Amino acid sequence: MWTWVGGTDNQRPKGEVGVLKEARVSKNEPADRIFLYIEYEKASYIGCLLIDHLSFCPQIGKLLQDCCGRSLREIGDLDLSHTL
Repeated sequence: MWTWVGGTDNQRPKGEVGVLKEARVSKNEPADRIFLYIEYEKASYIGCLLIDHLSFCPQIGKLLQDCCGRSLREIGDLDLSHTL
């Protein structure tokens, strides 16, 4: 679910749409979430990705930070099987 935070009218995006602008791992304990900031049709949104495994959270956070500027569809299509 994406929450509109500014820009043009709220387009109520659903799914893997928009471009990742920023990914931030929560600084509050437990650090089990990553806040995602996207842009979609000239509007800004925030979403929250909850991670069950605490040691995995900073790793996925780093991966997402490295993906800033890419579309969510492109990020969702990444093959990460080699990292397992």
